[in-house]
Amino acid sequence: MQSLVAGRRAAVLLCACAVSAAQAKPIAFADGTTVMAEYGAGTMVEAQAFYAPSYRFSAGGGYLRLDSDLARRSREIEYVRANVLAKRWNLDAAQANVFVWGSLGRGRGDGFDGSRLARNAGFQLDYETRRVYAAVKSDLWESPAFSHRIDTVQLGLAPYEHDYRDLATWFVVQARRYTGEIHRGTETALLLRLFKGGTWVEAGVTDDGKPQVMAMFNF
Repeated sequence: MQSLVAGRRAAVLLCACAVSAAQAKPIAFADGTTVMAEYGAGTMVEAQAFYAPSYRFSAGGGYLRLDSDLARRSREIEYVRANVLAKRWNLDAAQANVFVWGSLGRGRGDGFDGSRLARNAGFQLDYETRRVYAAVKSDLWESPAFSHRIDTVQLGLAPYEHDYRDLATWFVVQARRYTGEIHRGTETALLLRLFKGGTWVEAGVTDDGKPQVMAMFNF
C-alpha cells in the first residue's frame, strides 16, 4: 500500500513538473536558477537571471530595451528584481499560479539627459494543463521621464500530452499592447514553442512579419 501511495505521489509530482514547464515563470523550483531572454525585432529586447532559494521567492536582475516603431525613441533599463509566488492551485492534472514582482533600476533614453531612477511592478496569472494553458501578464515601468506598460495575453495548445523528460510541442497565440508610444494598437504573434526538461525555446512572427524569439533555461 505504501509503495502504491508513493507511486501516485510521484506521478502527481511528475505531472506538475510537466505542466509548470509550459509557461515561462520567474520561479522554477527551490534552489534553482532561471535565465530568460526575449527578442522582438524592432520593439523589445529583454534578458533576465534569477535565483530561487525557495519555490515561493526569487531575486536577480535584468536588462530591458524598448524601441518605438512610431517615432525615433528608445529606452534602456538595467534593474534588480524580486519575484514572489503569491498563490498556487494544484488541481487534478492542472495548475494555476499568481506571480507578482517589483524592480528598481536606472533608465536611459531619448528625450532626456543622463539616467533616471526607474521603478517597476508587475504580475502574471496562468492556468495550465498538459494540453492547454492561458496566461495574462502586465509589466509597468515608470520614472520622472517616462512611463511604459506591457500587457501580454497568451493561449497555448499542445497536440499531444508529454512528460517532463519528453520533447513537448506547443502552438501559441499571443496578443500584446505597449503604452508610452512604443507601438500602436495590439501586436499579435503566432509562435511555436518547444521544451524538454529545463530547456524551453519559442519562435514565430508578429502580424507585421517581424521575428520574435524567446528562450528559458532552468538549472
